[in-house]
Amino acid sequence: MKKFQFIAVLLAGMSAFAQSDNNTTSTEHTYNGNRPDGHAPINVMGDHTHAKGEFMFSYRFATTTMKDLKRGSEDVSFESVLLPNGGDYMVTPTEMTMNMHMLGAMYAPTDKLTLMAMTMYMDMSMEHLTAMGGTFTTESSGLGDTSLSALYQFFKKPTYRLHAQLGVSIPTGSIDNEDVIPASMGNDVVLPYPMQVGSGTYSGILAVTYLGQSKNFSWGSQMRGEKRFSDNDNGYTLGDRLNWNNWAAYKATDWLSVSTRIEAVKVEDIDGANPDLNPLMVITADTRNSGGSWLNGGLGVNLYAPSGSLKGFRLGLEYSLPIVQEFNGVQLKNQDVFTAGLQYAF
Repeated sequence: MKKFQFIAVLLAGMSAFAQSDNNTTSTEHTYNGNRPDGHAPINVMGDHTHAKGEFMFSYRFATTTMKDLKRGSEDVSFESVLLPNGGDYMVTPTEMTMNMHMLGAMYAPTDKLTLMAMTMYMDMSMEHLTAMGGTFTTESSGLGDTSLSALYQFFKKPTYRLHAQLGVSIPTGSIDNEDVIPASMGNDVVLPYPMQVGSGTYSGILAVTYLGQSKNFSWGSQMRGEKRFSDNDNGYTLGDRLNWNNWAAYKATDWLSVSTRIEAVKVEDIDGANPDLNPLMVITADTRNSGGSWLNGGLGVNLYAPSGSLKGFRLGLEYSLPIVQEFNGVQLKNQDVFTAGLQYAF
C-alpha cells in the first residue's frame, strides 16, 4: 500500500498543479509536441499524432522480471503447488525474464491522420523447480506479432486534444517455440503459453487518448483494448486485454521532463488449450493459470533535443512497479519493468 499511496499522491499532486498552471496561462499557451513532455511516458503506445508530412521512427527496449508465486492475490510458496506437498503440478516456474526490442514507424499524410506500424523481437528465459527438487531453465526467442494502426485526431483545442486509434495485430510471431526439458529425454518439446513469442491470432486494437498541456505541465489518459478474433492453429486464444493509462509530467527545462504514470490492466484467461501441453506437468501449461487484473505505477524521465545536430531526437526512460496484483489461478508475480526508448521525428 505504501507504493500505491506514494505514486497516487504524486500523480494527484502533479495533475492538480497542471490544472492550476493551465488556468493561469490558457490564454497564452498553445499545445506543443516539440518539448520533452510533448509525448507520454515511453511505455504508452499510440499516445500522439503528427503534423502533415512528418515521420517518426522509434526503438524501445523493455526488460520485465517476474518472480515468486501468487494464487489470486495471495503469496504462495513453490512447495505448496507441487505434488509431494498436496499441490497439483510436477513443476513450477520460479522466475522469468523477458526482454523486448520494439521498432516503430509513424507517418502523417494529413494533419488529422497518422499511420503507425510496430513490430518486436522477444527474448525470454524461465527458471523452474521440480517436485523432486531439481532445477532447469527454458529459453525462447524470436520475432513477435506486428501491428498496423491509424490514429485520427478528432478534437483539437489550444491546450488539449483527443485522438482515436484503430488497428490490427498480425500474428507474425511463432506459437511453436520449443526447448529441451528434463522429462523430454533430450528432445525439443513445445513450450507453455507464456514462453511463446506470438499469439497466433489476428486481433483488433481500439484506443482513445486525451492529451492536455500547460506552460510547464502535461497530462493524459488513454483507454486501450485488444480483442482476439479466433482460435490459433494450436487450438487456443490468448485473453482479450484492456489497459487504462493515466500520466502527468513536469517540464523542468526545454530539454528535460519528469513523469509519473498509473496503469490499470485487465487480461482475460486463455480460451481453449494446446493438445501438446500437459496441464498437470507445469503451472504455465494449465490455462486456468492465466489472466488477471493489476495496477502498475511508473516514474520516468524524458530528454528532448529542441535544436542543434540532435534536433528531433527524444530519449525516454521509465521504471515501473506493480502496486496491486490479482491473478486467475497460480502465476509468477510481476516484479518490475525498465523501459528505454529512442524516438526521432522529422
